[in-house]
Amino acid sequence: MRSALQKHEADSGGVATATTAISRDGRGALSSGVGSCGRSPIVDFFASVWERQPKMDYDVHVIKEGYSLMSNDGRTMVANGTSTLVRGTGFNVIVDTLSAWDKDFLIESLSKLGVSCDEVNYVVCTHGHSDHIGNLNLFQRATHIIGTSVSNGDVYQLDTFDKDEPYRIATDVQIIPTPGHTLSDVSVIVKTAKLGTVAITGDLFEKAEDIDDPRIWREVAGSEDPKQQVKSRQMILHIADFVVPGHGPMFKVTDAMREKHLELLDCTVVDGLE
Repeated sequence: MRSALQKHEADSGGVATATTAISRDGRGALSSGVGSCGRSPIVDFFASVWERQPKMDYDVHVIKEGYSLMSNDGRTMVANGTSTLVRGTGFNVIVDTLSAWDKDFLIESLSKLGVSCDEVNYVVCTHGHSDHIGNLNLFQRATHIIGTSVSNGDVYQLDTFDKDEPYRIATDVQIIPTPGHTLSDVSVIVKTAKLGTVAITGDLFEKAEDIDDPRIWREVAGSEDPKQQVKSRQMILHIADFVVPGHGPMFKVTDAMREKHLELLDCTVVDGLE
């Protein structure tokens, strides 16, 4: 089990951590200090190690762009999640597998990219909602990472995220816990040559618009832990150059977005969330 799960770790070394949190200077570079609401070893890792590594040749393909539309009476929502393929040398990772009604679409879309279901090595579902886990049975040769649960067949790894460190698929493809929308949410962080660092976040971010309108992620999409979600979102905004959200187009992270969201990280504001 462990050899299968750590298949691509043999030559990547251990995960290092540092002791300072991160923020960005005027040029977008990472530097120390992210406010007064606590520090994360994961953030420290990306500040101290990730930034020094060269960008690798990984491709991020959005298979289906998610969406969410509330009905006029507010009683129903039409929605489906985003599905993304990460391609690297010798492995394929699919992030979020849409709904059960998307089986044929998903198979056909992967085929157009030259990938069969049996050629997917890892399936990552950012959380357990039905529009993100609908076709897991298509990928029976893959390791499944559903939130913070990691399994291959009927064998489960029990301590994957206990140390609050990234789960390493490859040197430049890592999974981090980003709780908030649900308590077991994860995000996939990919370092690419074309786009820089891409964060595939599921519903941690509903869409780009929820930065200006937090009501979208807190009330419309729903949040099991809004305080923690604010912190997880801010961490991603500091790490990422682009974000693939759960229900909208990929968007470029700007300094204005980081600064606006940083206002929510102030402890007095966070403490006011319910």
